[in-house]
Amino acid sequence: MKDSTTDPIGQNLIKIISNVCFSVFVFSVLIITVIAITYQPPDPWESSRALTRVFTQVENATFKVDNSVLKTGEDVASSPIEAPAGAFALVPITEAIIEKSEENLSNETLKSGCEDVNVVNCSDPRILFTIERFNLKTFKSIAFLDYRTPVNGSKPNECDVAWRFRNKKERSWRKYRDFRRFKIGFTDDCSYKVVHAGRWHSGVNARRPRIRVNSTRTSTRAKIAPPVIDEEINDTIPIMGSDSDFKNGRYLYYSRGGDYCKGMNQYMWSFLCALGEAQYLNRTFVMDLSICLASSHTSSHKDEEGKDFRFYFDFEHLKETTSIVEEGDFHKDWRKWNKAHKKKISVRKVKDYKVSPDQLLKDKSTIIWRQFDAPEPENYWYRVCEGPSAKYIQRPWHAVWKSKRLMNIVTEISGSMDWDFDAVHVVRGEKAQNKALWPNLDADTSPDSLVTKLQGIIAPWRNLYVATNEPFYNFFDKLRSHYKVHLLDDYNYLWSNTSEWYNETTQLNGGTPVEFDGYMRVEVDTEVLYRAKSRVETFHNLTKDCKDGINTC
Repeated sequence: MKDSTTDPIGQNLIKIISNVCFSVFVFSVLIITVIAITYQPPDPWESSRALTRVFTQVENATFKVDNSVLKTGEDVASSPIEAPAGAFALVPITEAIIEKSEENLSNETLKSGCEDVNVVNCSDPRILFTIERFNLKTFKSIAFLDYRTPVNGSKPNECDVAWRFRNKKERSWRKYRDFRRFKIGFTDDCSYKVVHAGRWHSGVNARRPRIRVNSTRTSTRAKIAPPVIDEEINDTIPIMGSDSDFKNGRYLYYSRGGDYCKGMNQYMWSFLCALGEAQYLNRTFVMDLSICLASSHTSSHKDEEGKDFRFYFDFEHLKETTSIVEEGDFHKDWRKWNKAHKKKISVRKVKDYKVSPDQLLKDKSTIIWRQFDAPEPENYWYRVCEGPSAKYIQRPWHAVWKSKRLMNIVTEISGSMDWDFDAVHVVRGEKAQNKALWPNLDADTSPDSLVTKLQGIIAPWRNLYVATNEPFYNFFDKLRSHYKVHLLDDYNYLWSNTSEWYNETTQLNGGTPVEFDGYMRVEVDTEVLYRAKSRVETFHNLTKDCKDGINTC
Protein backbone atom coordinates (compact mmCIF):
# COMPACT_ATOMS: atom_id res chain seq x y z
CA MET A 1 0.00 0.00 0.00
CA LYS A 2 1.26 3.45 -0.96
CA ASP A 3 2.19 5.93 1.87
CA SER A 4 -0.04 8.97 1.51
CA THR A 5 2.28 11.20 3.56
CA THR A 6 4.91 11.28 0.79
CA ASP A 7 2.75 13.27 -1.62
CA PRO A 8 2.69 16.59 0.34
CA ILE A 9 6.47 16.37 0.93
CA GLY A 10 7.17 15.98 -2.82
CA GLN A 11 4.89 18.86 -3.68
CA ASN A 12 6.55 21.10 -1.11
CA LEU A 13 10.00 20.18 -2.45
CA ILE A 14 8.95 21.09 -5.97
CA LYS A 15 7.59 24.45 -4.75
CA ILE A 16 10.85 25.22 -2.91
CA ILE A 17 12.96 24.42 -5.99
CA SER A 18 10.66 26.56 -8.17
CA ASN A 19 10.93 29.49 -5.78
CA VAL A 20 14.73 29.24 -5.66
CA CYS A 21 14.97 29.11 -9.46
CA PHE A 22 12.64 32.08 -9.80
CA SER A 23 14.67 34.05 -7.25
CA VAL A 24 17.88 33.28 -9.13
CA PHE A 25 16.24 34.42 -12.36
CA VAL A 26 15.02 37.69 -10.82
CA PHE A 27 18.45 38.33 -9.25
CA SER A 28 20.16 37.68 -12.61
CA VAL A 29 17.82 40.08 -14.39
CA LEU A 30 18.58 42.71 -11.74
CA ILE A 31 22.36 42.29 -12.19
CA ILE A 32 22.09 42.48 -15.99
CA THR A 33 19.95 45.62 -15.70
CA VAL A 34 22.53 47.32 -13.45
CA ILE A 35 25.35 46.38 -15.83
CA ALA A 36 23.40 47.68 -18.82
CA ILE A 37 22.82 51.02 -17.09
CA THR A 38 26.40 51.55 -15.87
CA TYR A 39 28.32 49.97 -18.76
CA GLN A 40 30.45 52.27 -20.91
CA PRO A 41 31.51 50.83 -24.25
CA PRO A 42 35.26 50.71 -24.98
CA ASP A 43 37.05 53.01 -27.38
CA PRO A 44 36.07 52.03 -30.96
CA TRP A 45 39.78 51.64 -31.72
CA GLU A 46 39.87 48.70 -29.32
CA SER A 47 36.70 47.03 -30.56
CA SER A 48 37.01 43.63 -32.20
CA ARG A 49 35.99 45.07 -35.56
CA ALA A 50 38.62 47.83 -35.34
CA LEU A 51 41.30 45.36 -34.30
CA THR A 52 40.33 43.11 -37.19
CA ARG A 53 40.74 46.01 -39.59
CA VAL A 54 44.16 46.81 -38.14
CA PHE A 55 45.34 43.20 -38.41
CA THR A 56 43.97 42.45 -41.88
CA GLN A 57 43.87 45.70 -43.87
CA VAL A 58 47.58 46.53 -43.89
CA GLU A 59 48.16 46.01 -47.59
CA ASN A 60 51.77 45.52 -48.73
CA ALA A 61 52.82 45.96 -45.12
CA THR A 62 52.47 49.72 -45.07
CA PHE A 63 50.10 52.53 -44.14
CA LYS A 64 47.75 54.08 -46.68
CA VAL A 65 48.19 57.70 -45.63
CA ASP A 66 48.68 61.05 -47.26
CA ASN A 67 52.43 61.71 -47.44
CA SER A 68 52.04 65.16 -48.97
CA VAL A 69 51.90 66.92 -45.59
CA LEU A 70 54.07 65.91 -42.67
CA LYS A 71 53.31 66.91 -39.08
CA THR A 72 55.62 66.56 -36.10
CA GLY A 73 55.59 67.75 -32.51
CA GLU A 74 55.76 71.48 -33.19
CA ASP A 75 52.73 71.20 -35.50
CA VAL A 76 50.39 69.06 -33.36
CA ALA A 77 50.98 70.92 -30.09
CA SER A 78 47.91 72.84 -28.93
CA SER A 79 49.96 75.62 -27.32
CA PRO A 80 53.50 77.02 -27.53
CA ILE A 81 56.08 74.57 -26.27
CA GLU A 82 58.11 75.81 -23.34
CA ALA A 83 61.86 75.84 -23.41
CA PRO A 84 63.53 73.03 -21.46
CA ALA A 85 64.89 73.65 -18.00
CA GLY A 86 68.15 75.53 -18.19
CA ALA A 87 67.47 77.02 -21.61
CA PHE A 88 67.94 80.76 -21.87
CA ALA A 89 64.50 82.22 -22.54
CA LEU A 90 64.27 85.58 -24.28
CA VAL A 91 61.32 87.92 -23.83
CA PRO A 92 60.00 89.29 -27.14
CA ILE A 93 60.69 92.98 -27.70
CA THR A 94 57.59 95.19 -27.54
CA GLU A 95 56.88 98.91 -27.84
CA ALA A 96 56.78 99.13 -24.05
CA ILE A 97 60.28 97.63 -23.78
CA ILE A 98 61.60 100.07 -26.39
CA GLU A 99 60.10 103.02 -24.51
CA LYS A 100 61.65 101.84 -21.25
CA SER A 101 65.06 101.56 -22.93
CA GLU A 102 64.70 105.09 -24.26
CA GLU A 103 63.96 106.38 -20.76
CA ASN A 104 67.17 104.81 -19.51
CA LEU A 105 69.23 106.83 -22.00
CA SER A 106 71.06 109.90 -20.84
CA ASN A 107 69.29 113.18 -21.43
CA GLU A 108 72.33 114.32 -23.34
CA THR A 109 71.46 114.99 -26.97
CA LEU A 110 73.41 112.63 -29.17
CA LYS A 111 72.82 114.68 -32.30
CA SER A 112 72.36 118.41 -32.46
CA GLY A 113 70.50 119.69 -35.50
CA CYS A 114 70.46 118.26 -39.04
CA GLU A 115 73.70 119.78 -40.29
CA ASP A 116 75.06 116.53 -41.69
CA VAL A 117 72.20 114.47 -43.10
CA ASN A 118 74.42 112.33 -45.30
CA VAL A 119 76.24 110.57 -42.46
CA VAL A 120 74.60 108.62 -39.65
CA ASN A 121 76.16 107.19 -36.53
CA CYS A 122 75.06 103.55 -36.59
CA SER A 123 76.15 103.05 -32.97
CA ASP A 124 73.65 105.66 -31.81
CA PRO A 125 71.10 103.74 -29.68
CA ARG A 126 68.30 105.79 -31.24
CA ILE A 127 68.98 104.20 -34.60
CA LEU A 128 68.43 100.78 -33.08
CA PHE A 129 65.17 101.96 -31.47
CA THR A 130 64.04 103.27 -34.87
CA ILE A 131 64.80 99.95 -36.56
CA GLU A 132 63.10 97.98 -33.77
CA ARG A 133 59.91 100.03 -34.18
CA PHE A 134 60.05 99.64 -37.96
CA ASN A 135 60.34 95.85 -37.66
CA LEU A 136 57.48 95.62 -35.16
CA LYS A 137 55.23 97.52 -37.54
CA THR A 138 56.37 95.71 -40.70
CA PHE A 139 56.65 92.08 -39.55
CA LYS A 140 53.67 91.43 -37.32
CA SER A 141 54.03 87.64 -37.49
CA ILE A 142 57.54 87.76 -36.02
CA ALA A 143 58.54 87.85 -32.35
CA PHE A 144 61.86 89.72 -32.11
CA LEU A 145 64.02 88.41 -29.28
CA ASP A 146 67.23 90.44 -29.30
CA TYR A 147 69.33 92.73 -31.51
CA ARG A 148 73.03 93.31 -31.97
CA THR A 149 74.42 96.83 -32.17
CA PRO A 150 74.05 98.17 -35.74
CA VAL A 151 77.22 98.55 -37.81
CA ASN A 152 78.02 100.64 -40.88
CA GLY A 153 76.67 99.49 -44.22
CA SER A 154 78.26 100.18 -47.60
CA LYS A 155 77.21 103.85 -47.69
CA PRO A 156 77.37 106.65 -45.08
CA ASN A 157 73.60 106.61 -44.54
CA GLU A 158 73.27 102.82 -44.25
CA CYS A 159 73.34 100.60 -41.19
CA ASP A 160 73.44 96.81 -41.01
CA VAL A 161 71.83 95.13 -38.02
CA ALA A 162 71.29 91.51 -36.96
CA TRP A 163 68.65 90.05 -34.67
CA ARG A 164 67.25 86.78 -33.37
CA PHE A 165 63.58 85.97 -33.71
CA ARG A 166 60.94 83.29 -33.82
CA ASN A 167 57.81 83.07 -35.92
CA LYS A 168 54.64 83.41 -33.85
CA LYS A 169 53.07 80.52 -35.77
CA GLU A 170 55.83 78.17 -34.68
CA ARG A 171 55.06 76.57 -31.34
CA SER A 172 58.62 75.62 -30.50
CA TRP A 173 61.10 77.85 -28.65
CA ARG A 174 63.76 77.64 -31.38
CA LYS A 175 65.45 80.88 -32.44
CA TYR A 176 66.54 82.03 -35.90
CA ARG A 177 68.72 84.86 -37.22
CA ASP A 178 68.32 87.58 -39.80
CA PHE A 179 70.54 90.52 -40.72
CA ARG A 180 69.40 93.38 -42.95
CA ARG A 181 70.61 96.66 -44.36
CA PHE A 182 68.63 99.81 -43.57
CA LYS A 183 68.85 103.20 -45.25
CA ILE A 184 68.47 105.79 -42.51
CA GLY A 185 67.10 109.32 -42.93
CA PHE A 186 65.81 112.16 -40.77
CA THR A 187 62.37 113.50 -40.01
CA ASP A 188 61.51 117.21 -39.80
CA ASP A 189 62.39 117.25 -36.09
CA CYS A 190 65.76 115.63 -36.87
CA SER A 191 64.88 112.23 -35.37
CA TYR A 192 65.82 109.10 -37.27
CA LYS A 193 63.57 107.23 -39.69
CA VAL A 194 63.94 104.16 -41.90
CA VAL A 195 63.91 105.26 -45.54
CA HIS A 196 64.37 101.79 -46.98
CA ALA A 197 64.81 98.27 -45.57
CA GLY A 198 66.79 95.61 -47.39
CA ARG A 199 65.60 92.10 -47.97
CA TRP A 200 66.39 88.91 -46.10
CA HIS A 201 70.10 88.58 -45.15
CA SER A 202 71.04 91.81 -46.93
CA GLY A 203 73.00 93.31 -44.01
CA VAL A 204 76.12 91.22 -44.56
CA ASN A 205 78.33 93.47 -42.40
CA ALA A 206 76.23 92.55 -39.35
CA ARG A 207 76.36 88.83 -39.96
CA ARG A 208 77.68 87.01 -36.95
CA PRO A 209 80.92 85.12 -37.67
CA ARG A 210 80.22 81.42 -37.94
CA ILE A 211 82.26 78.79 -36.15
CA ARG A 212 84.53 77.23 -38.73
CA VAL A 213 85.71 73.64 -38.43
CA ASN A 214 89.38 72.86 -38.92
CA SER A 215 89.81 69.70 -40.95
CA THR A 216 93.00 67.90 -41.89
CA ARG A 217 91.18 65.38 -44.06
CA THR A 218 92.54 65.27 -47.60
CA SER A 219 90.25 64.55 -50.48
CA THR A 220 90.42 64.32 -54.23
CA ARG A 221 86.93 65.75 -54.55
CA ALA A 222 86.37 69.27 -55.82
CA LYS A 223 86.88 71.96 -53.21
CA ILE A 224 83.77 73.21 -51.47
CA ALA A 225 83.14 76.16 -49.15
CA PRO A 226 84.79 75.78 -45.73
CA PRO A 227 82.42 73.93 -43.38
CA VAL A 228 80.66 75.95 -40.70
CA ILE A 229 78.55 75.06 -37.70
CA ASP A 230 75.29 76.57 -36.48
CA GLU A 231 76.23 77.23 -32.85
CA GLU A 232 72.62 76.66 -31.79
CA ILE A 233 72.59 73.05 -33.05
CA ASN A 234 73.96 70.27 -30.86
CA ASP A 235 73.83 66.94 -32.72
CA THR A 236 76.39 65.21 -30.52
CA ILE A 237 75.57 61.71 -29.33
CA PRO A 238 75.26 61.47 -25.52
CA ILE A 239 78.02 59.48 -23.79
CA MET A 240 76.87 56.73 -21.45
CA GLY A 241 79.61 57.23 -18.84
CA SER A 242 81.37 54.69 -16.64
CA ASP A 243 80.79 50.94 -16.32
CA SER A 244 78.83 51.46 -13.13
CA ASP A 245 76.60 54.02 -14.87
CA PHE A 246 75.85 51.47 -17.56
CA LYS A 247 75.18 48.67 -15.07
CA ASN A 248 72.89 50.84 -12.94
CA GLY A 249 70.84 51.94 -15.93
CA ARG A 250 67.63 50.37 -17.14
CA TYR A 251 67.13 50.06 -20.89
CA LEU A 252 64.43 49.25 -23.44
CA TYR A 253 65.89 47.91 -26.68
CA TYR A 254 63.91 47.31 -29.88
CA SER A 255 65.39 45.16 -32.65
CA ARG A 256 64.59 46.24 -36.20
CA GLY A 257 61.18 45.13 -37.32
CA GLY A 258 58.99 45.30 -40.38
CA ASP A 259 58.70 49.09 -40.08
CA TYR A 260 62.23 49.49 -41.45
CA CYS A 261 62.12 50.89 -45.00
CA LYS A 262 58.42 51.70 -44.74
CA GLY A 263 56.99 55.19 -45.18
CA MET A 264 58.02 57.90 -42.73
CA ASN A 265 54.53 58.18 -41.29
CA GLN A 266 54.63 54.52 -40.28
CA TYR A 267 58.20 54.88 -38.99
CA MET A 268 57.17 57.85 -36.84
CA TRP A 269 54.05 56.11 -35.53
CA SER A 270 56.17 53.10 -34.50
CA PHE A 271 59.10 55.11 -33.16
CA LEU A 272 56.83 57.16 -30.91
CA CYS A 273 55.22 53.95 -29.67
CA ALA A 274 58.66 52.70 -28.61
CA LEU A 275 59.49 56.01 -26.90
CA GLY A 276 56.11 55.95 -25.18
CA GLU A 277 56.74 52.46 -23.78
CA ALA A 278 60.22 53.48 -22.58
CA GLN A 279 58.73 56.41 -20.71
CA TYR A 280 55.98 54.24 -19.24
CA LEU A 281 58.57 51.71 -18.03
CA ASN A 282 60.87 54.53 -16.84
CA ARG A 283 63.69 53.17 -18.98
CA THR A 284 66.27 54.64 -21.37
CA PHE A 285 65.43 53.88 -24.98
CA VAL A 286 68.21 52.38 -27.11
CA MET A 287 67.96 54.29 -30.37
CA ASP A 288 69.13 53.33 -33.85
CA LEU A 289 69.99 56.60 -35.60
CA SER A 290 70.08 54.87 -38.99
CA ILE A 291 66.91 55.31 -41.05
CA CYS A 292 65.90 53.52 -44.23
CA LEU A 293 64.20 55.99 -46.56
CA ALA A 294 61.34 54.43 -48.52
CA SER A 295 61.47 54.47 -52.32
CA SER A 296 58.61 56.98 -52.51
CA HIS A 297 61.01 59.69 -51.30
CA THR A 298 64.24 58.77 -53.10
CA SER A 299 65.50 59.88 -56.51
CA SER A 300 66.56 56.30 -57.28
CA HIS A 301 62.99 55.07 -56.57
CA LYS A 302 64.53 52.37 -54.39
CA ASP A 303 64.67 52.04 -50.61
CA GLU A 304 67.87 53.65 -49.35
CA GLU A 305 69.45 52.62 -46.04
CA GLY A 306 71.97 54.52 -43.96
CA LYS A 307 70.10 57.81 -43.64
CA ASP A 308 70.77 59.64 -40.39
CA PHE A 309 67.86 60.51 -38.09
CA ARG A 310 69.51 63.91 -37.60
CA PHE A 311 69.03 64.78 -41.28
CA TYR A 312 65.29 64.97 -40.72
CA PHE A 313 64.60 65.55 -37.03
CA ASP A 314 65.91 67.68 -34.17
CA PHE A 315 68.15 65.33 -32.21
CA GLU A 316 69.06 67.99 -29.65
CA HIS A 317 65.43 68.48 -28.68
CA LEU A 318 64.87 64.72 -28.52
CA LYS A 319 67.80 64.37 -26.10
CA GLU A 320 66.40 67.11 -23.89
CA THR A 321 62.90 65.63 -23.65
CA THR A 322 63.54 61.87 -23.47
CA SER A 323 66.14 59.50 -22.07
CA ILE A 324 67.94 57.89 -25.03
CA VAL A 325 71.23 56.21 -25.82
CA GLU A 326 72.70 55.51 -29.24
CA GLU A 327 72.60 51.86 -30.27
CA GLY A 328 76.28 51.59 -31.31
CA ASP A 329 77.58 52.98 -28.00
CA PHE A 330 75.10 50.82 -26.13
CA HIS A 331 76.39 47.62 -27.76
CA LYS A 332 80.00 48.69 -27.18
CA ASP A 333 79.43 49.27 -23.45
CA TRP A 334 77.41 46.08 -23.18
CA ARG A 335 80.24 43.99 -24.67
CA LYS A 336 82.80 45.84 -22.54
CA TRP A 337 80.91 45.02 -19.34
CA ASN A 338 80.37 41.36 -20.16
CA LYS A 339 84.05 40.98 -21.07
CA ALA A 340 85.30 42.58 -17.85
CA HIS A 341 82.87 41.02 -15.37
CA LYS A 342 81.87 37.47 -14.54
CA LYS A 343 78.33 38.51 -13.73
CA LYS A 344 76.66 39.29 -17.03
CA ILE A 345 74.09 42.00 -17.65
CA SER A 346 70.58 40.70 -16.99
CA VAL A 347 68.44 40.61 -20.14
CA ARG A 348 64.80 39.75 -20.68
CA LYS A 349 64.04 38.90 -24.29
CA VAL A 350 60.47 39.55 -25.38
CA LYS A 351 59.65 37.83 -28.66
CA ASP A 352 55.93 38.64 -28.89
CA TYR A 353 54.41 42.11 -29.10
CA LYS A 354 51.39 40.68 -27.25
CA VAL A 355 53.43 40.86 -24.03
CA SER A 356 52.05 44.21 -22.92
CA PRO A 357 54.07 47.02 -21.34
CA ASP A 358 51.98 46.55 -18.20
CA GLN A 359 53.39 43.03 -17.82
CA LEU A 360 56.95 44.41 -17.98
CA LEU A 361 56.47 47.24 -15.51
CA LYS A 362 57.93 45.38 -12.51
CA ASP A 363 60.68 43.59 -14.42
CA LYS A 364 64.09 44.16 -12.76
CA SER A 365 66.26 43.17 -15.75
CA THR A 366 68.85 45.72 -16.84
CA ILE A 367 67.76 45.30 -20.48
CA ILE A 368 64.32 44.51 -21.82
CA TRP A 369 64.93 43.44 -25.41
CA ARG A 370 61.92 43.36 -27.68
CA GLN A 371 62.63 41.22 -30.72
CA PHE A 372 60.47 41.46 -33.82
CA ASP A 373 61.24 38.27 -35.72
CA ALA A 374 57.69 37.33 -36.72
CA PRO A 375 56.50 37.81 -40.33
CA GLU A 376 54.75 41.04 -41.34
CA PRO A 377 52.57 42.57 -40.08
CA GLU A 378 53.23 40.84 -36.75
CA ASN A 379 56.68 42.48 -36.52
CA TYR A 380 55.66 46.13 -36.54
CA TRP A 381 56.76 48.18 -33.54
CA TYR A 382 53.46 50.00 -33.27
CA ARG A 383 51.67 46.72 -32.49
CA VAL A 384 53.04 47.03 -28.93
CA CYS A 385 50.82 50.08 -28.36
CA GLU A 386 47.58 48.59 -29.68
CA GLY A 387 44.66 47.11 -27.80
CA PRO A 388 44.55 47.67 -24.03
CA SER A 389 48.08 49.15 -24.09
CA ALA A 390 46.71 52.23 -25.85
CA LYS A 391 45.06 53.23 -22.56
CA TYR A 392 48.33 53.86 -20.74
CA ILE A 393 51.01 54.33 -23.43
CA GLN A 394 51.15 57.96 -24.52
CA ARG A 395 53.10 58.75 -27.68
CA PRO A 396 55.40 61.72 -26.86
CA TRP A 397 54.69 63.79 -29.96
CA HIS A 398 56.24 66.81 -28.28
CA ALA A 399 59.66 65.11 -28.37
CA VAL A 400 60.00 65.06 -32.16
CA TRP A 401 60.59 68.28 -34.07
CA LYS A 402 61.83 68.81 -37.59
CA SER A 403 65.57 69.32 -38.08
CA LYS A 404 66.81 72.82 -37.19
CA ARG A 405 68.89 72.75 -40.40
CA LEU A 406 65.76 72.20 -42.48
CA MET A 407 63.90 74.79 -40.44
CA ASN A 408 66.65 77.29 -41.27
CA ILE A 409 65.78 76.71 -44.93
CA VAL A 410 62.09 77.22 -44.12
CA THR A 411 62.96 80.49 -42.40
CA GLU A 412 65.08 81.70 -45.31
CA ILE A 413 62.30 80.97 -47.82
CA SER A 414 59.67 82.72 -45.69
CA GLY A 415 62.01 85.61 -44.95
CA SER A 416 62.83 86.10 -48.63
CA MET A 417 59.12 86.83 -49.13
CA ASP A 418 59.23 89.19 -46.13
CA TRP A 419 56.82 86.88 -44.27
CA ASP A 420 54.02 88.29 -46.40
CA PHE A 421 52.72 85.52 -48.65
CA ASP A 422 49.83 83.17 -49.29
CA ALA A 423 50.14 79.48 -50.11
CA VAL A 424 48.33 76.77 -51.99
CA HIS A 425 48.83 73.07 -51.38
CA VAL A 426 48.44 71.18 -54.66
CA VAL A 427 48.33 67.38 -54.27
CA ARG A 428 48.85 65.56 -57.54
CA GLY A 429 51.32 62.74 -58.18
CA GLU A 430 49.89 59.21 -58.00
CA LYS A 431 46.54 60.42 -56.68
CA ALA A 432 45.90 62.51 -59.79
CA GLN A 433 46.60 59.42 -61.93
CA ASN A 434 44.29 57.15 -59.91
CA LYS A 435 40.90 58.00 -61.44
CA ALA A 436 39.17 55.15 -59.61
CA LEU A 437 39.70 56.76 -56.18
CA TRP A 438 40.11 60.41 -57.22
CA PRO A 439 38.09 60.87 -60.43
CA ASN A 440 38.16 64.70 -60.43
CA LEU A 441 41.52 65.55 -58.86
CA ASP A 442 43.52 65.74 -62.09
CA ALA A 443 41.07 68.11 -63.78
CA ASP A 444 40.45 70.16 -60.62
CA THR A 445 44.18 70.84 -60.20
CA SER A 446 44.93 71.52 -63.86
CA PRO A 447 46.65 74.86 -64.66
CA ASP A 448 43.47 76.48 -66.00
CA SER A 449 41.39 75.27 -63.08
CA LEU A 450 43.97 76.53 -60.56
CA VAL A 451 43.95 79.99 -62.11
CA THR A 452 40.14 80.17 -62.03
CA LYS A 453 39.79 78.98 -58.43
CA LEU A 454 42.66 80.92 -56.90
CA GLN A 455 41.53 84.20 -58.45
CA GLY A 456 38.43 84.01 -56.30
CA ILE A 457 40.44 83.40 -53.12
CA ILE A 458 43.80 85.19 -53.30
CA ALA A 459 44.33 88.82 -54.32
CA PRO A 460 46.28 89.38 -57.57
CA TRP A 461 50.05 89.81 -57.52
CA ARG A 462 50.45 88.49 -54.02
CA ASN A 463 53.45 86.30 -53.21
CA LEU A 464 52.06 82.79 -53.74
CA TYR A 465 53.98 79.79 -52.49
CA VAL A 466 52.98 76.49 -54.14
CA ALA A 467 53.62 73.43 -51.99
CA THR A 468 53.21 70.42 -54.23
CA ASN A 469 54.33 66.95 -55.22
CA GLU A 470 53.89 67.82 -58.92
CA PRO A 471 57.27 66.92 -60.51
CA PHE A 472 57.09 69.29 -63.50
CA TYR A 473 58.36 72.76 -62.59
CA ASN A 474 56.57 74.60 -65.44
CA PHE A 475 53.19 73.10 -64.56
CA PHE A 476 52.27 76.30 -62.67
CA ASP A 477 53.44 78.81 -65.29
CA LYS A 478 49.91 80.09 -65.96
CA LEU A 479 49.70 81.28 -62.37
CA ARG A 480 52.66 83.59 -63.00
CA SER A 481 50.40 85.88 -65.04
CA HIS A 482 48.44 86.61 -61.86
CA TYR A 483 50.76 86.04 -58.89
CA LYS A 484 54.39 86.18 -57.82
CA VAL A 485 54.76 82.41 -57.81
CA HIS A 486 57.35 80.70 -55.59
CA LEU A 487 58.20 76.99 -55.75
CA LEU A 488 60.61 75.03 -53.60
CA ASP A 489 62.98 74.56 -56.52
CA ASP A 490 63.33 78.34 -56.80
CA TYR A 491 65.40 78.10 -53.62
CA ASN A 492 67.65 75.17 -54.51
CA TYR A 493 70.69 77.35 -53.76
CA LEU A 494 69.82 76.82 -50.09
CA TRP A 495 70.94 73.18 -50.35
CA SER A 496 73.51 73.52 -53.16
CA ASN A 497 77.16 72.57 -52.60
CA THR A 498 77.93 76.12 -51.48
CA SER A 499 75.17 76.30 -48.86
CA GLU A 500 75.42 76.07 -45.09
CA TRP A 501 73.01 73.12 -45.09
CA TYR A 502 75.29 71.22 -47.47
CA ASN A 503 78.42 71.92 -45.42
CA GLU A 504 76.80 71.03 -42.11
CA THR A 505 75.15 67.80 -43.29
CA THR A 506 78.32 66.73 -45.10
CA GLN A 507 80.26 67.09 -41.88
CA LEU A 508 77.54 65.23 -39.96
CA ASN A 509 77.74 62.44 -42.55
CA GLY A 510 81.46 61.92 -42.11
CA GLY A 511 82.49 63.96 -45.15
CA THR A 512 80.07 62.37 -47.63
CA PRO A 513 77.61 64.83 -49.25
CA VAL A 514 73.94 64.36 -48.39
CA GLU A 515 71.17 64.43 -50.98
CA PHE A 516 68.29 66.82 -50.42
CA ASP A 517 65.72 64.05 -50.81
CA GLY A 518 61.97 63.87 -51.24
CA TYR A 519 61.22 63.60 -47.54
CA MET A 520 63.20 66.76 -46.81
CA ARG A 521 61.21 68.49 -49.54
CA VAL A 522 57.96 67.46 -47.83
CA GLU A 523 59.19 68.77 -44.48
CA VAL A 524 60.20 72.15 -45.88
CA ASP A 525 57.07 72.50 -48.02
CA THR A 526 54.89 71.70 -45.01
CA GLU A 527 56.45 74.31 -42.76
CA VAL A 528 56.45 77.09 -45.37
CA LEU A 529 52.80 76.26 -46.01
CA TYR A 530 51.99 76.70 -42.30
CA ARG A 531 53.58 80.15 -42.25
CA ALA A 532 51.41 81.61 -45.02
CA LYS A 533 48.91 84.36 -44.19
CA SER A 534 46.19 82.42 -46.02
CA ARG A 535 46.28 78.79 -47.08
CA VAL A 536 44.35 77.00 -49.84
CA GLU A 537 44.10 73.23 -49.50
CA THR A 538 43.52 70.71 -52.28
CA PHE A 539 40.79 68.62 -50.67
CA HIS A 540 38.96 71.46 -48.95
CA ASN A 541 39.12 74.16 -51.59
CA LEU A 542 40.26 72.92 -55.00
CA THR A 543 38.47 69.62 -55.58
CA LYS A 544 35.29 67.85 -54.55
CA ASP A 545 37.15 64.53 -54.28
CA CYS A 546 37.76 63.05 -50.83
CA LYS A 547 41.23 63.12 -49.32
CA ASP A 548 41.33 59.35 -48.79
CA GLY A 549 39.49 58.36 -51.96
CA ILE A 550 35.95 58.04 -53.19
CA ASN A 551 33.16 57.79 -50.57
CA THR A 552 35.50 58.61 -47.65
CA CYS A 553 34.47 62.24 -47.05
